[in-house]
Amino acid sequence: MQKSATIIETLPGLNCGLCGFKSCDEFAAVLVKQPDEIIKCIHISDKKDSQEQEITARVCGTCDFKNITQEPTWKDSLGREYDFILDTFPNEPGPRETILPHNPLLTKEMDMKKGDIMIGRPLGMSCGCPITHCGVVMDVDQKTGVMVWCVTGPLGPRHNGYKDIGYYSAEAYDGLIRSTRKELKIGMRYFFLPHRCMLQWRHSGLINFINKTKQGISVRVEGLWIG
Repeated sequence: MQKSATIIETLPGLNCGLCGFKSCDEFAAVLVKQPDEIIKCIHISDKKDSQEQEITARVCGTCDFKNITQEPTWKDSLGREYDFILDTFPNEPGPRETILPHNPLLTKEMDMKKGDIMIGRPLGMSCGCPITHCGVVMDVDQKTGVMVWCVTGPLGPRHNGYKDIGYYSAEAYDGLIRSTRKELKIGMRYFFLPHRCMLQWRHSGLINFINKTKQGISVRVEGLWIG
């Protein structure tokens, strides 16, 4: 029987929680008695197909996406077609999202500032995503309550604490387009797939800014909704 310390060396150390345990250490303790449970770790299991591994990699928020070479299928996880993939800006921890808390006063009351770790859930017509979002604040306007943050995985809040703004409206996404199957025009509404969307659901939005860069086509997408 393998010892827990030996098993830990084989685990990825991401503490992503997707196996059902809070940490790789806790999971290793279970594997000592139930080694077959290793299939629950999608990062090292050879029984999960490549598509599921890619989807879960986006969830953990800490994985290296440079090695993902799979060609776009142009269909989301529910089989719906989309037009382009929205990726992150270089050197940013996740997708850049402009948001407005349902209670804008929280921005001032909680003294939100750049670098804060925050959680919240987009509610209603602005997206209606069922998943609580986690991220890092990039910019704050305490007069209006509007904030810009980079959405990441759950590891930051777990390890470092967080500020909870509750429900919010997603106003815009900013990012790079490296893969598209349609001509992009300002004023047109498109279906798109955020690269690191946990559910891999298509979103819809109107492009109101386009700029060609060395890294890809920089765009701003507003009027967001899912489906």
